[in-house]
Amino acid sequence: MKKHIGIVGCSFEGAALCYRTICLEAEALMGKHAHPEVTMHTISLAEYVGPITDGNWESVASLMLRSSQALHRAGAEFLICPDNTIHEALPYVLPHSPLPWLHIAEEVGKEAKRHGFGHVGLTGTKFLVRGPVYPEKLDALGIRYSRPTETQQDRINLIIFDELVRGKQTPASLLYFQQVIQEFKSHECDAVVLGCTEIPLLVNDMNSSLPTLDSTRILARAALHRSLD
Repeated sequence: MKKHIGIVGCSFEGAALCYRTICLEAEALMGKHAHPEVTMHTISLAEYVGPITDGNWESVASLMLRSSQALHRAGAEFLICPDNTIHEALPYVLPHSPLPWLHIAEEVGKEAKRHGFGHVGLTGTKFLVRGPVYPEKLDALGIRYSRPTETQQDRINLIIFDELVRGKQTPASLLYFQQVIQEFKSHECDAVVLGCTEIPLLVNDMNSSLPTLDSTRILARAALHRSLD
């Protein structure tokens, strides 16, 4: 029996990319037009932004729990969230969640380990890059990490919230990411984590000077394999 996947959405672009990846890549494993049952529940990003900005992770967790309960009622058997930043609230979610979760940073870390990457650069919202979500998981796997400068973090944060979550990708923003990634390379990083689920809509292996760890698609593939186990 294939397990029913529940997607806790936050920003619609990231959630859509995750859903699309599951359905597209399932066909190679399951047959023509086939994919597991998938249900997605998305509360407006506007409801998340205030608590995230304030660092109120318990309030973020309450929103995630609303989605997890809705997905449980819909029949989902496990949950994923294609939003890196709000994983900081997961410790408040897990004790009350009706369903188990996959952790996006843990799946990215395992993928980095499989490829032999020992030092990665982190990109994402300023809240993610300054927070514990990736350090905790990467430290546990013995993987070093570098952060962008604070100025770079602020600029990337603006690109994410003013452009990427609204479906906008510009050459100027791609160039900025490329410059940040090149700096990671000069600091001996051997890969870059695309740690915001919209960044893969702008940056990929073809236009990056380092191999990319696409958190959105890595999580989607992990969910697909969990569903088929």
